[in-house]
Amino acid sequence: MRVTENMVNGQKVCHGGLIFALADSSFGFACNSHNQHALAASCSIDFLAPAELGHELTAEANETAHAGRTRLYDVRVTNQDGKLIAVFRGKSATVRGTWVE
Repeated sequence: MRVTENMVNGQKVCHGGLIFALADSSFGFACNSHNQHALAASCSIDFLAPAELGHELTAEANETAHAGRTRLYDVRVTNQDGKLIAVFRGKSATVRGTWVE
């Protein structure tokens, strides 16, 4: 996600809600990658560094735990230089249904 002029706040850094949305999208793809419908049960984010105008942000999600219908994912958001911008943790719960029969 490239940080554009309309994405910065009064501090001239990327609005945290947009970084959250990027991380949450990565989490959503990851928790639904097992061909089971999954929904977020909870999530949180820690902002570690500002994302500035022109930065290119990448979110990478990794499954860290699985117990029954519950899975935990950690998402790292980095900029184009590999600098860690935010860490997101999401807990998903599987529900009825599969994506592909």
